[in-house]
Amino acid sequence: MFITVGAIFFIYILTKVYISVMEIGFVSKAKHDRPVILIPSNYVKAAEYKIASERMGILGTLFEYLLFIFWIGFGLKWLDSMIVIDDIALKSVVFILAFGAIGMIVSLPFDLYKTFVLDKKFGFSNMDAKLYIIDTLKSMAMSIIFGGAVIWLISKIIINIESWWIWGFALIFTIVLIINLIYPTWIAPIFNKFTILEDEDLKSSIENLMAKAGLKAEGVFTIDASKRDNRLNAYFGGLGKSKRVVLYDTLIEKLTKNELLAVLGHELGHFKHKDIIKNISIIAVLLFLMFFIFGNLPQSLFDMIGVEKTPYTIIAMFMIFSPIISLFFMPIFGAISRRNEYAADEYGSECESQEELANALQKLANENKSFPKSHPLSIIFYHTHPPLVERLKRLGVKIDD
Repeated sequence: MFITVGAIFFIYILTKVYISVMEIGFVSKAKHDRPVILIPSNYVKAAEYKIASERMGILGTLFEYLLFIFWIGFGLKWLDSMIVIDDIALKSVVFILAFGAIGMIVSLPFDLYKTFVLDKKFGFSNMDAKLYIIDTLKSMAMSIIFGGAVIWLISKIIINIESWWIWGFALIFTIVLIINLIYPTWIAPIFNKFTILEDEDLKSSIENLMAKAGLKAEGVFTIDASKRDNRLNAYFGGLGKSKRVVLYDTLIEKLTKNELLAVLGHELGHFKHKDIIKNISIIAVLLFLMFFIFGNLPQSLFDMIGVEKTPYTIIAMFMIFSPIISLFFMPIFGAISRRNEYAADEYGSECESQEELANALQKLANENKSFPKSHPLSIIFYHTHPPLVERLKRLGVKIDD
């Protein structure tokens, strides 16, 4: 059993590293090609950022493997012996929060390097130490309060219901829906300041765009994204009556009115085609698969690690091994998502024009320094959006690549 488990995780790690190596080689070569879409200076910067990110990703993946060896080798057994609480549900909360805290602490250097070295070097991050600490404390508080409550509920289900994985799936999926419902009105404002869009002309145009698509939203808002990052973005958040149109302040500064409407038209295309519902359905399938697998783990796996089969060790196994399922499920989700992106581009073009959407996408790529090409394996496993080169070609832009 130990050899089987180790082999599965090793294949997962090897796959991630191989994809990153292929991507680095591909981008390193493409970096010297004639620039497309991006201006020459941004084309080179985007390539260098992509290569640096992939290299850091490889280090992170190798560290993930070391952490796996630690937990499976003796870490879970050690943590179990350190937490002496008779109430199993309460012990599960403390155990899993400690498990997550250890993972967060040991991965902190990677996050700090990305935020304060890599992203600042390439002109993305505006984060300072104070804001980083505040954000981290807020995230920790939410994890302890809400995460602890979810762990307690799942533990109670595992303890009291034989086919617990069915009801566990129902609980977590319900929580996913609730999070989508309350995110724009309750969660996002904890980290960003939301302001009603002041440009009445733009606001009116956006509302007309939504009316044509049959979308009723709570309002059109801007957020102070620039205090953390210079990247551009916009999104429709929430479900039901909680839906909001959210524009990054950086986006409003960089795009013309028509370009911005074309980008929002693209997002409306996702609403019009019910892509949000489709994505939630796909998440439901993935969650159900995971709960089925982790709800039927053999006793021999726990014996191998030297721990009892308890709610907290089951949840820990879920957290350790679920990334493997997600990675190998991603090609299916990615293929569906990329097809949906093309359809949304078509709708965005109808709202304004192909030219306006193409101009907006090129500006987004230049400002965000998004390298427009990727290795096929990287696209298959990681890309929810098609390569920008392919999107622009479908929008009628002539690209000699």
